[in-house]
Amino acid sequence: MKKYKLKNGITLIFERNSSKSVAVEVMFKFGSNFESKNLAGAAHFLEHMLFEGTKNRKDSREIANEIEKYGGEFNAYTTGDRTTFFIKIINKRLDVALDILSDMVANPIFDGKILEKEKKVVLKEINMVNDDPRSYQWILFHKALFEKHPAKNPTYGSVETVKSFSRNSILDYYKSHYLPNNMIISVVGNAGDVKNKVQKYFGSLKPGKMLKRIKFIEIGQKKQKTRVERGKTFNSYMVMGYKTVPRTNKDSYVFEVISAILGRGQSGWIFDEIRNKKGLAYQVGVNSEHESDYGVFAVYTNLDKKNIEQAKKIILEQFKRLGKISKKDLEEAKTYIEGNYVLQMEDNFHKADNLAVWETIKDVKLSEGYIKNIKKVTAEDVKRIAKKHLNDRYTLVVIEQEK
Repeated sequence: MKKYKLKNGITLIFERNSSKSVAVEVMFKFGSNFESKNLAGAAHFLEHMLFEGTKNRKDSREIANEIEKYGGEFNAYTTGDRTTFFIKIINKRLDVALDILSDMVANPIFDGKILEKEKKVVLKEINMVNDDPRSYQWILFHKALFEKHPAKNPTYGSVETVKSFSRNSILDYYKSHYLPNNMIISVVGNAGDVKNKVQKYFGSLKPGKMLKRIKFIEIGQKKQKTRVERGKTFNSYMVMGYKTVPRTNKDSYVFEVISAILGRGQSGWIFDEIRNKKGLAYQVGVNSEHESDYGVFAVYTNLDKKNIEQAKKIILEQFKRLGKISKKDLEEAKTYIEGNYVLQMEDNFHKADNLAVWETIKDVKLSEGYIKNIKKVTAEDVKRIAKKHLNDRYTLVVIEQEK
């Protein structure tokens, strides 16, 4: 893996392998956590607009066709901390990917009619997320979990803010955030002369003044919080969890080991107790998320509302059970994480994305120590974190069925 800094501030990461494909990811170090209240959802909206035509490609169909006619894949995503565009394509078409991505980020036209059309699309997306309890439960959970951290806000903003976007407000946001000195380009695959090619397509972009957001650190809470909403569903959906530590905190690796113990596949403790033994739910899982200045640990499941209290009791019992973790349980969790990680990194897109994410957090070189840090976790670490964090001061959200 090599890392370069181009003259205009772009960070280029390249890892070569022997595959027949190449993944190119352009990541900007901003997302919904950077937004003011009246511009909530702007980063996600811009993600949509950059696919809607450039000075060289008139519309989204032309952009899509140029990629798909070579069998390539393309997509984008926005989170609290990053906005990302990627193309995965056969390696001899690397120039095609670089040309299209550079055109999208450098030459969007922001046509007024298309902007109004895309507002409707995003509003439909918001409705779709809110209609799906498996998605909406996380919106509800983050709102309840955080008091001050902007991670409490949904990435898509709100119906009101999206409706209020004008061409000028979106254009101003684009000019202040889509800067080469705020950009990471991650390339993984069987390709050569990558630095010169990236310089050719992206080197003319001009750097600017970057806007920084205030950092918030919220870890733990003083009392239990519960939020219940009623929904027209056949099941109830619950998420139960905690604010934890950022990725740069060494305890983030302990949380990942705990997540593997409790929630891996169908053999994790909580899945085994709730579904295999009791048959209370179909879906059961554990999520451990760690970003630059916040962390989240949560258990989620869907079940009949009459079984919610029983599920809460089981989850808390499994947290206490971590105080007696065996050497076998610990080692199996570590081998699970290592195996799952290696399999994911065989895909060029996942590898390119992983490298870029580490760079946004602090430094891509930290990715090289990920498995080493997992292997360093001890039984005492697990017991310490479980006792300190996984207590009765949790946040619980429930989307409760009406009947």
